[in-house]
Amino acid sequence: MSFFEWLTTKRKTLGTMNVAELRAQEMLLENERNRMQAKVRQLATQKQQLIEQGAKEKTPEVRRTLAQQYDLLHTEQMMVARQLNIRSKELLTISRLRMLRENQPTTRLGTTGRVTIRESDLATIARLSENDQVTTEMYQERLDRILELAHAADEGTTGLSPAGQEVLKIWNDLDAGLIKDTAGAFDEAEKRVRERASE
Repeated sequence: MSFFEWLTTKRKTLGTMNVAELRAQEMLLENERNRMQAKVRQLATQKQQLIEQGAKEKTPEVRRTLAQQYDLLHTEQMMVARQLNIRSKELLTISRLRMLRENQPTTRLGTTGRVTIRESDLATIARLSENDQVTTEMYQERLDRILELAHAADEGTTGLSPAGQEVLKIWNDLDAGLIKDTAGAFDEAEKRVRERASE
């Protein structure tokens, strides 16, 4: 049973879950996502090892077998990656709702102050989460719109908070060699995020 099937068949729906229930679901989804991330990394490592092994192998028949193994690993990696994409979107949904619940007194969500998710909204969220063409960034933007929390974002960073935008810039600086190591990248990210928060 998928996450959204669970939500629609159980008595508790997204709109009626309290903070503790949302946090429990968030932790379950986070563990599942982490497991899938580890599996994707493991498969990528195995594929790399096969490439190295095939480069040393001179027998055509053995190389063909290694190529078949690579193909199987690649197919499995793509299948796990698709599920990882879905889990990431589901986790994003739950995390957003939990944060809204925790900050209800300071958010504008109608006269009741409760996050209201209609059946049509839930159906839209489920459809978007299972669509491979919808990136996590696109999904986040649409989810924010559904939850009436849409905010303007710079081109190319749609759906990312200022902190997320700064982290992307840090990674680009790492790629370009402007920052030498991940420790320096972390320090710079923390510095930039603090500066953005104080603006």
